[in-house]
Amino acid sequence: MKAMLLAAGRGERLRPLTDHRPKPLLEVGGKALIVWQLENLRRAGVTEMVVNLAWLGEQIEQLLGDGSRWGLRVQYSPEPPAALETAGGIRQALALLGDAPFILANADVWTRFDFSTLPAAPGGLAHLVLVPNPEHHPQGDFALEAGQVNDHGSPRFTYAGVGVFSPKLFAAIAPGARAPLAPLLRAAMARGEVSGEVFDGAWIDVGTVLRLEMANLAAAALADSGASGGVNL
Repeated sequence: MKAMLLAAGRGERLRPLTDHRPKPLLEVGGKALIVWQLENLRRAGVTEMVVNLAWLGEQIEQLLGDGSRWGLRVQYSPEPPAALETAGGIRQALALLGDAPFILANADVWTRFDFSTLPAAPGGLAHLVLVPNPEHHPQGDFALEAGQVNDHGSPRFTYAGVGVFSPKLFAAIAPGARAPLAPLLRAAMARGEVSGEVFDGAWIDVGTVLRLEMANLAAAALADSGASGGVNL
């Protein structure tokens, strides 16, 4: 199974840290955020990966190269400077991802989620990983009932920026068009085509300086426990 890392965001709330460095290259525990995710995926057996690029994307490409350092084949999907939003960026990358379901992960999330536990294919069009609502997002995004993700209902959880997606979900988007992901997911939920699970382990959406500090503290605690992990090639 291939994976796509979303790395095209501008990181406005992290300025000035992101004025001259893309958000996925901000370091947590001395390692770029995107490398944490890359290593998480490699441990799960992923060997082919697509990374979308926009703001200062050349720096990401310079760091990761062709991925061979991690035993990976990394390809890049460039976008205009303003990026194409999440769904638009995924649609742009489908030529590289192919016709089979793929893992999707945000490059600016620090987590210890085990990607090997994901299903090989969603039951419908998508399978989402949800997390308990963090303090900065108490209302959550979606409800989970009997393994199905819904736009309405309770209890509610926050989308973790991790999932398995069918390329069919993005078929109606024109190549090069800007399009958000949430409306596509909500339409699929209404048809009962989105499954999900809850992960209650380490997860931080590194969207602000405070949360970057929180991730560094979590990574330091992980290192102290001797469980920081790496890629065994």
